[in-house]
Amino acid sequence: MDGTAPAARPAGTEVAAWRPTVAGITEVLHARFIDHAYPLHTHDAWALLIVDDGVIRYDIDRRERGVVRPLVALLPPDVPHDGRAATSTGFRKRVVYLGRDALDDSLIGSAVDRGELADSALRQQVDRLHRALAPAGDPLEAESRLAIILARIRRHLRRTPIGEPNPPGVAAALRDLLDANTVAGITLAEAAATVGASPTHLVRAFTRRYGLPPHRYLVGRRIDLARRLLLEGMPPAEVAASAGFYDQAHLTRHFRRYLGVGPSRFRSS
Repeated sequence: MDGTAPAARPAGTEVAAWRPTVAGITEVLHARFIDHAYPLHTHDAWALLIVDDGVIRYDIDRRERGVVRPLVALLPPDVPHDGRAATSTGFRKRVVYLGRDALDDSLIGSAVDRGELADSALRQQVDRLHRALAPAGDPLEAESRLAIILARIRRHLRRTPIGEPNPPGVAAALRDLLDANTVAGITLAEAAATVGASPTHLVRAFTRRYGLPPHRYLVGRRIDLARRLLLEGMPPAEVAASAGFYDQAHLTRHFRRYLGVGPSRFRSS
């Protein structure tokens, strides 16, 4: 110790950052700032940003922009920008940093020109992506939501719908893969490569065919397996690992959501 007091954090500053295991995402950042201002800088990644409270002002390519709660902002790589609160109350934001190859470089100009997207459905998907990226979240859900988000962003920036081939039977093929990997799980990228369809199309085809997205189907299958194991007398802690859940808390959270009671109470009944 040199006797020097640590620098005080600005009042109201909150920062949480982590790197999830989901392919294509390099960092997740949740932050609240009152008086902090970002200097002019660039990223080597795409920054997908939503504001939960307050207003952010920023200059990008010498043009002033703003982000409020209803909007989704996309900041492209290599383009200088700054950032600051537009009011004295500051702002709260959530950011997902996407790998450089998540979107084509040809879209950088469009992102500079119209990177504030007024799309409530897109914002809802980004919000749900953040929830899926939480430490106790579901990687398959995060992959599925990310695929839908990227497809929607491409349509916005290109201003044209994107046609996509429709291989027959992709939904049924994905269901077979999920059934065969109920415990071990499978990534969306692995499933797409096996089936021969893009991740976005795979999620949409499955949801249209079976009425729920792939990650929810997989959780349902794991709950079914957990129920059988519990009724056979296996302790909940062992059931969690045997049914594909991270731990007992993860099993309990989903079990209560599906059945209204925890696994221990279900087993004792």
